[in-house]
Amino acid sequence: MSTETLTVALGARSYPIVIGGGLLGCGFDLSEYLPGPDCLVVTNETVGPLYLEQLRACLKGARIESIELPDGEQYKTVATVEAVLDSLVAMRAGRDTTVVALGGGVVGDIAGFAASCYMRGVSFVQVPTTLLAQVDSSVGGKTGVNHAGGKNLVGAFHQPRVVLIDTDTLSTLPDREFRAGIAEVIKYGAIVDVDFLAWLEGNMARLLARDAAVLVTAIRKSCETKATVVAEDELEAGRRALLNFGHTFGHAIENVVGYGEWLHGEAVATGMVMAAELSDIDDASRQRLRTLIEAAGLPVVPPAVGAVKLRDAMQTDKKAKSGRIRFVLLHALGDAFVSADVSDAALDEVLRAAGS
Repeated sequence: MSTETLTVALGARSYPIVIGGGLLGCGFDLSEYLPGPDCLVVTNETVGPLYLEQLRACLKGARIESIELPDGEQYKTVATVEAVLDSLVAMRAGRDTTVVALGGGVVGDIAGFAASCYMRGVSFVQVPTTLLAQVDSSVGGKTGVNHAGGKNLVGAFHQPRVVLIDTDTLSTLPDREFRAGIAEVIKYGAIVDVDFLAWLEGNMARLLARDAAVLVTAIRKSCETKATVVAEDELEAGRRALLNFGHTFGHAIENVVGYGEWLHGEAVATGMVMAAELSDIDDASRQRLRTLIEAAGLPVVPPAVGAVKLRDAMQTDKKAKSGRIRFVLLHALGDAFVSADVSDAALDEVLRAAGS
């Protein structure tokens, strides 16, 4: 069994990201990362039947309880977090209990937020089973849930003790969800690494075919980039905001059409195209990004929900400051920056051009 290990360097809160195939089952001992014998595994009705027993084998000697949540972004709510907290109370969990998230980004966000709240914070482990969670949401400590007013408005920073990425879990991931995860992979190339963007252009067909070597490279490179940015700016006071490229538009799309109607990665893919249109870059660069996103089988045009609704949803985005919408824009491919100086006219033109 071959593994690669990266480190998110956060001083006393540092933790490893372990990447490889066959890590679940008896492939990896997670018990060394548990501060005590008790753990609550949070999973969902799709992932649990596939991988819960394999995860149990990694938790050698632990006393394990589990909760199976309904599957879908629409369940990423405070009420679902309360269900997890109820399970912790029912098992009489102490401060040395570990919450283990087994699933995609929704499961990870819910489980992590519950762990941050219970007894003012208990340990947390991420075992992501979707590509999007493996390359993005499982790393960095962002946890939380949606609110009717906007995406991820309720949450906390709570770093995991370890992120265990078993690439074999991607074999059961539906094609649509796999493609949605590629959006976040493309994002890293667009914001900081044009060489990685070129690598993706040359390897997209193999990535879509889930070639094992290409998968590991894409996941490792994505995690390396995110780990570096998070280590520089854990609480998103500056540089970490670049990771939100495409997300201001994307979160608005999700909010307006209804959570779960568009997958997060689909909304971000379209949001990146719109952010590129809003950026002062050449048309060739815009088309290059659009072509790569289309090659991944992702949407590049938002749903026809109306410019006014999208603009209103962006106003409640958690990245807005002093009433100004903040966008991550591009100086060039591989060179992003944050701006709150976008004119209403420029934004309206992008929304109209996109057919919103």
